[in-house]
Amino acid sequence: MKTMTLNLPDNADVDNKQLAILVASKLYELGKLSLGQAAEVAGLTKRAFAELLGSYDVSIFNYPSSDISRDVANA
Repeated sequence: MKTMTLNLPDNADVDNKQLAILVASKLYELGKLSLGQAAEVAGLTKRAFAELLGSYDVSIFNYPSSDISRDVANA
């Protein structure tokens, strides 16, 4: 696993856990991490991470709309 050091201003009101969840959520949203990988980065179970995604405005359904349209057309 990669390790990263990040310097934030002292007035940034974000703790390490919140930052890990934020990064994991964004990487999941971008399709860079699977649900399981993102949950591991966040330090959560898959279920807990999946339940948290909504509060970060990230859909658990990481599926491009173009694929959904194609699937509906082929159904």
